[in-house]
Amino acid sequence: MLSIEDLKEGMKLSGTVRNVVDFGAFVDIGVKQDGLVHVSKLSKKFVKNPMDIVSVGDIVDVWIYSIDKK
Repeated sequence: MLSIEDLKEGMKLSGTVRNVVDFGAFVDIGVKQDGLVHVSKLSKKFVKNPMDIVSVGDIVDVWIYSIDKK
């Protein structure tokens, strides 16, 4: 398991979608806190419903865009 201090912007990780909500998807990336992929980052095309793109349990590649250590 990584710690949040190990994460760097631009880092590519593989994760598992844990929850899908109107504003995006929460992805388990191997740290204590799940990462959020905002709906605007799920596809290069407009996404009205994130559930059209990802489902709980999907394995996805993600890139660290920003880190909120609060």
